[in-house]
Amino acid sequence: MEAARAFAEILGIGDDYKRLWNIYKAGEIEGNFLNHFQNNLDLLIQKTWVEKADETRKDDLLDKVIPFIALIEKRDYPEALKEFGAILEELAYLFFGVQSQKDDFAEYALRIDASIGLFWWYGGQINSVKGAAWVKTVDQSVLYSLLLLGICYLTNF
Repeated sequence: MEAARAFAEILGIGDDYKRLWNIYKAGEIEGNFLNHFQNNLDLLIQKTWVEKADETRKDDLLDKVIPFIALIEKRDYPEALKEFGAILEELAYLFFGVQSQKDDFAEYALRIDASIGLFWWYGGQINSVKGAAWVKTVDQSVLYSLLLLGICYLTNF
């Protein structure tokens, strides 16, 4: 978990990550923080300007947020990771359009801002592992730490 903690520091979310990780280790999930995450993610989605043709994508993405949080609350981290990958993919599309679907998207985002670029690189990694067989066999704390990185970042975005 040291690598995740170091990555959280690089993303500028180190304090929140450490606090929430300690709550998790104590056997709890911070419901208040999940509410802040949901509110911020909803706001990001709703306030993103898109072409009229993409309005349904925004609505569909908004509909994915509550079930995603429910998966975290149930501690179904393999499924939550899968859903989070889909959420990040759609969110990137809403922010960056078709550029987000190109192979060099992380590099493109990195040129805009280092922290944003690293976050979208992370998002691409989440998408690359969301269906991998090892996800069902790895320790749940590893999956939670992967989710926690993105949740903290988007809550503070």
